[in-house]
Amino acid sequence: MFQLINGPQTLGATRVFWLPFIAVLAAVLLYPAFADGYDVGNMAYLLTWVFMAMGLCLVWGYGGMLSFGQTFFFGIAGYGYGVAAVNFGGDAGTTFLALAIALCLAAAAAAVLGYFMIWGRVGGVFFGIVTLSATLVLAFFLGQTAGPEWHIGSARLNGFNGMKDMAPLNIPWFGDDPLVFDGIALYYLVVGLILAVYLGLRMMLNSRFGNVIVAVREDPQRAELLGYDVRKYQLATFVIGSTLAGLSGVLYTSWGQFITPASVGLPAAAMPIVWVAFSGRGDITATLVGSFLVLWAFQTITVYSQQAALLLMGAMLLCTVMVAPQGFVIGVVQAVRRLFGRRRPSKEQAAPTASTVQEEARA
Repeated sequence: MFQLINGPQTLGATRVFWLPFIAVLAAVLLYPAFADGYDVGNMAYLLTWVFMAMGLCLVWGYGGMLSFGQTFFFGIAGYGYGVAAVNFGGDAGTTFLALAIALCLAAAAAAVLGYFMIWGRVGGVFFGIVTLSATLVLAFFLGQTAGPEWHIGSARLNGFNGMKDMAPLNIPWFGDDPLVFDGIALYYLVVGLILAVYLGLRMMLNSRFGNVIVAVREDPQRAELLGYDVRKYQLATFVIGSTLAGLSGVLYTSWGQFITPASVGLPAAAMPIVWVAFSGRGDITATLVGSFLVLWAFQTITVYSQQAALLLMGAMLLCTVMVAPQGFVIGVVQAVRRLFGRRRPSKEQAAPTASTVQEEARA
């Protein structure tokens, strides 16, 4: 298992990486003890979006398929959770049943859409165009559902106003009151899910499956000639990455107890591209760290000016393309490696040569 976690497809295979990782994890776990409830809830909100970024890193960075459809699956899962939670009543742990249904809906939608695109040999820029078109169609459809006839059971879709008042995630607990995942409980739930997804993705990417999808990204024809069914690996990668976007949608809906078509539309669909491109789409750790930093900066600036935050996103994408196309987080890691590599002399440089010794003796 440890060999899979520290494999060649991910950064960080030494103590230099894992010791700071444990320190950061400890700080994250202790954060609620030193922060007020509002900040903890706000931090949980930021972390809910990280799943979408990691899913796009898997599909785009490792699989080589640029998908603009992360918010498409985000919306399907978010609305699916809302409809199921409203109809189930949200008591006695039925919200986790709603979560499972929502994730299955997102995975099924990804399987259908991915099947037609991958088996239809849709690739390159057209892959992004098709997924963006699906996203815009869903956003437009949800915006047209304001009438009372647009309901599923007792759940109304409400058009541009969106759905609201669905129950948050909860499970039966000791006593009469359930354990509701909001505030600190939701924070720890999201942190635990991020840790599980991150380590699971590292193991998957360093396994035979991960090596194959990287080989398919580099040269699909050669991978096919070696006997691999390229289409199945691409479809599996697309479904997993899209389901992670669906998980973000469920957690977001549970956090705010609402979801609107604006969370699916064009501005929202462009955000994951900026997060992952800035962070470095070639590594899951870079995406995890960079996406959180970008989200935190965006949220902080939005408090003062939403327009300024959007301008920052555009500037970051432009700078990434012009200065560090591999991503700024990966660029910083490479710069640190070069810096320490120059300062640390090699064995050949440190050991005196025979000619050097003779020259010193003559002197």
